[in-house]
Amino acid sequence: MAQVKVYGRRDVWAGRQREVSDLIHGCLTSAWGLPDGKRFHRFLLLDEDDLICPARGERYLIVEILCFEGRSDDAKRVLIRAVFAALGTGLGLDAEDVELTIVETPKVNWGIRGLPGDELALPYRVEV
Repeated sequence: MAQVKVYGRRDVWAGRQREVSDLIHGCLTSAWGLPDGKRFHRFLLLDEDDLICPARGERYLIVEILCFEGRSDDAKRVLIRAVFAALGTGLGLDAEDVELTIVETPKVNWGIRGLPGDELALPYRVEV
């Protein structure tokens, strides 16, 4: 299980959500084996005054990936590198234009389809 939150400026990113989502989800499927149909992405587009980051440009994106615990440090490194490469190639972003955080929680802390996450039978592996 993984959910993605993307923060950026509305005046820059509005209308481009699908493009950004496709790039990030492609990385999740290739790096972590997430099924293509398991896409849960939220875009929190903010007015210029609501995203204060003086050392970053107007195209700055913050990407948060919320997920079950279980991925190895190597798998996390592979995903981070893949996202930076995909956003760089696909959107022309420099490394300084993107920050990514992986937030892991125990499966039991998730409630999905009426069950705690540790009681779910997933069709994909989390331990990669």
